[in-house]
Amino acid sequence: MPITVDSRTDVAVLRIDHGGGNTLDTDSCRELVLRMEEAEQARAVVLTGTGGIFSAGVDLKRIDDGGTAYVSEFLPLLSDALLAVFGCPRPVVAALNGHAIAGGAVLAAACDHRVLTTGPGQVGVTELLVGVPFPLAALEILRCAYGTAPLPSLTYSGSTWGGEDAVVRGLVDELAPPDEVLERAVAVAARLGELPAEPFAHTKAQIRQPFHERIAEYRHSDDPEVERMWRSPEALAAVKSYVDRTLRR
Repeated sequence: MPITVDSRTDVAVLRIDHGGGNTLDTDSCRELVLRMEEAEQARAVVLTGTGGIFSAGVDLKRIDDGGTAYVSEFLPLLSDALLAVFGCPRPVVAALNGHAIAGGAVLAAACDHRVLTTGPGQVGVTELLVGVPFPLAALEILRCAYGTAPLPSLTYSGSTWGGEDAVVRGLVDELAPPDEVLERAVAVAARLGELPAEPFAHTKAQIRQPFHERIAEYRHSDDPEVERMWRSPEALAAVKSYVDRTLRR
């Protein structure tokens, strides 16, 4: 399955295990929604990746192979998966065992706390470099995590940052050695999970309410525009060029 589940006392550890880059496609997005619903029975949740990467984001090969029909099926599922993490009432900690790029970075931003490896691991949102816009849910999740002011520099440049640079920019909360990232994330999740569950959930909902409200108000009008741009010949050609240049070599 694209998402595996382990249990560490009262902490549910969800591990993305899907292809070489732990990518997000229709299968992994559906699975993540289901696993997040099940994880609400735990006191806290840790989200991590497999191997040396957290998530490379959207599976662009499947976009290239599936074309417009696949895009129409996939984009709502992507938003649903991101919102399943963002809206979870339990504490959710990201154990960034490696790169968190594009949709992978948004997935990390949807969590309450982020622990990044001191080994190879870059964080950044690169969607515009590929030629596609952000779904509204993704952009609001980034806004909640990092504020409005940093969004232009984060999104327009498509840059990625690792190590202390990622901490200084607020993209992650702390660093840990590669063999300690998961355990540190579990420890943070366990500590947050000791807080009274109902007051924590209410406080988290209060903090994120403006972002949920914007998503609820504007998603029905913005999502079709995003889909139109993802389905455009120009965007699909840009995706194909990127895939051929970097992923099919």
